[in-house]
Amino acid sequence: MSPLFIAIVVIMAVLAILGIVVGVANDAINFLNSAIGSKVAPRRVILWIAAAGILIGTLTSSGMMEVARSGVFYPGQFSFSEIMMLFLGMMLGNVLLLDLYNTLGLPTSTTVSMVFGLLGAAVATALFRIAADPSFSLHDLSQFINTGKAMVIIAAILVSVVFAFAAGTLFMYISRLIFSFRYHPAFRRWGAFWCGISLSGILYFALFKGLKSSGLIPSDITQYVGEHVLLTLFAFWAAASLILWILQRMRFNIMRITILSGTFALALAFAGNDLVNFIGVPMASYDALQIARDAGSESIMMDGLANPARANFLILLASGLIMVLTLFFSKKSRHVAETELSLASQHEESERFGSTYVSRSLVRATLLLNNLWSGMIPARVQKAIDRRFEPLPAEERTTAQYDMIRAVVNLTAASILIAIGTSYKLPLSTTYVVFMVAMGSSLADRSWGRDSAVYRITGVMAVISGWFITALGGFLIALATTALLLWGGWIAVAALTVLCAWLLVRSHRKTPEEKEAEAARQPLDDAGTPDEVMHACIGEVCTTMQEVTRIYNRTLVAVFKENRKVLKEMVQTSDKLFTEARDRKYGIVTTLRRLQECDINTGHFYVQVTDYLSEVTKALIHITRPAFEHIDNNHKGLSKEQIVDLMRVNDEVEAIFDKINDMLSSENFADLDLVLEMRDRLFDTIVGAIKNQLRRIHEDPSGSTRASVLYLTILNETKTMVLQARNLLKSQRYFLDVAGQK
Repeated sequence: MSPLFIAIVVIMAVLAILGIVVGVANDAINFLNSAIGSKVAPRRVILWIAAAGILIGTLTSSGMMEVARSGVFYPGQFSFSEIMMLFLGMMLGNVLLLDLYNTLGLPTSTTVSMVFGLLGAAVATALFRIAADPSFSLHDLSQFINTGKAMVIIAAILVSVVFAFAAGTLFMYISRLIFSFRYHPAFRRWGAFWCGISLSGILYFALFKGLKSSGLIPSDITQYVGEHVLLTLFAFWAAASLILWILQRMRFNIMRITILSGTFALALAFAGNDLVNFIGVPMASYDALQIARDAGSESIMMDGLANPARANFLILLASGLIMVLTLFFSKKSRHVAETELSLASQHEESERFGSTYVSRSLVRATLLLNNLWSGMIPARVQKAIDRRFEPLPAEERTTAQYDMIRAVVNLTAASILIAIGTSYKLPLSTTYVVFMVAMGSSLADRSWGRDSAVYRITGVMAVISGWFITALGGFLIALATTALLLWGGWIAVAALTVLCAWLLVRSHRKTPEEKEAEAARQPLDDAGTPDEVMHACIGEVCTTMQEVTRIYNRTLVAVFKENRKVLKEMVQTSDKLFTEARDRKYGIVTTLRRLQECDINTGHFYVQVTDYLSEVTKALIHITRPAFEHIDNNHKGLSKEQIVDLMRVNDEVEAIFDKINDMLSSENFADLDLVLEMRDRLFDTIVGAIKNQLRRIHEDPSGSTRASVLYLTILNETKTMVLQARNLLKSQRYFLDVAGQK
């Protein structure tokens, strides 16, 4: 057996581990969002319950391995060497694609990425065979590829998106009408029956979706249930309602039981059915190696892969443990979770997505339809409905993104839809159903108010479009990668493996600046008491101003030296600094609520501080961006006279910022008047520099116009930046003085 194929199997084993890590990071939100969003239990408890579901589901997943071996292509049409390159090309592209989505914080379907990755790799391999064998033509492509499979998946995506969103909206609207946000009185009467509906769907989902391939449930029972779905669900509902009614009378929180049970069931089904997305292809490559080794030939056709597969118990257990460890320690899974939870949050917060023409048009159309619909409903009925959706006052709200009512609705709708879809053998995607149910329930729950609807619709559209890009991207990346492997041989295998490893390491590695920025953000996130929040706010101001000083100085030096690389880095850093300052400004209401003990004056000065800080960073990007564009476009650099003037300005700005930073850090504002004097001297210097430039323009009209514009832009924005920095210093002093008087 050639060492090349042994090496490929080893590489595939490593890629299987990476596939589990990046796949779980992307899919974890599918089964965690309801429990985490409602804060039904401490995060660690939720993770342990999900971990139990994952371990049990992992050990029952062996029956799904045929999808990777023969679900998309006909393995008997490919030789051993071709099938190995096909599998390797698919895995390299799939890992890179999923890691990209995790980095962007967008949830996507690992099922779709696997299926379309296999499809792309199989098409590349088939084209390779057709090109090498004159007896084949492009019309024979259907002999290699199961073309109908892709069309079924695409149709299922469209159907599942629409039905899941509609079901989540309908279930949530009815549930909120019944219980309202003050749900405790009504829940005592009807809660057991309502949670019984949810628990029955969850039980059905866990037993006949999550454990369908385990062999633990006799086939005759599975067949009977498949023929009598509604009767089975009714029996489950009656039994679950009775048990929950008894537990409710014993003072148990039955919603907590329902939500945690649903989390366990979704984790069980995820591991039982989606593990094949991560290790199915590597396992198939190992089986192909065994078949070729037993036959003693590397040219053997892979008909044997069409036979049923059974995965090794120890491999399944090891995979489950890796999934659990990823669940606990992956930071990228939290990044993906933040996207979905922010789009469904009941609270006003900094939005992660911007505004688009389509989202604005949809909101306008919805407002118009809502006005028309409201005019058709009697005023008394409309007021009654509005009372059911009236949110809790601020003092009664918790920090959870939404309440347990919505969490139960999310689990109920998702579980029932996936269970019914599975019973009718529809290839639904867990990711699509869970996400769209959550978005539909948040819409019906009026979480998308006029202040947030535009941004959240943009976010939903970004995620949905990303799903289709997953299919296209997975297909194209796998096709290109496999084609390179087939035509490049062992050189291509080594080169692409090294490239994949480098890209993965690069995406996970953080620069020192990113580490410092993350450390600077953590204190405010972790602050609990009002005093801790206040100290965190003060620390953020100091850190931001220190970063502004560093960026400004490095930008001017890079302009003098025409250093494009440094200027590009400064643009990225200043953009990030401005984004953080802007987010802090838009999240000021939340921060002020956390400063519960501060009076109006303290809040007033903190508002000023955040506003001035935002203006300082805005002026900074108006310096870094034009400077980079000037050098990036290879325009003529600044003249010696201009550099001398700007160096003098830079020295004075650096002295002012050093003094400001010292005062902010020490909280000693005795030299405030000195800063004012230094600022006035700087302004005189800037005026002199502008006059010098005007004199040069008059004396030498042939000078560089673009360099003159950049020079004047830097001077004007520097003046604005220093002016706002001094205002920031004054407001920070007043903020600390008032806070210290309490």
